[in-house]
Amino acid sequence: MVGDEDSIALVLNRLRRAHGQLAGVIGMIESGRDCKEVVTQLAAVSKALDRAGFKIVATGLRECMTGATADNKEPMTEAELEKLFLALA
Repeated sequence: MVGDEDSIALVLNRLRRAHGQLAGVIGMIESGRDCKEVVTQLAAVSKALDRAGFKIVATGLRECMTGATADNKEPMTEAELEKLFLALA
């Protein structure tokens, strides 16, 4: 993954939180919880995943602006970044 250690840690934290929330949603459905509660928690999972994705794209943008990548590869092109961004939209 692109990014410095702090960015990677933030993304992993968000993904772990989403993982826990998703497990909770599955449990809620299995136990027959109210539709409104399930949808509310599912929206929280979706938001956590979106935030992780946006952080990855933002890190890619920063690397493109500075020309610095963690593994000394060529930075992503504008078209590649646009494609990533649109995948989250």
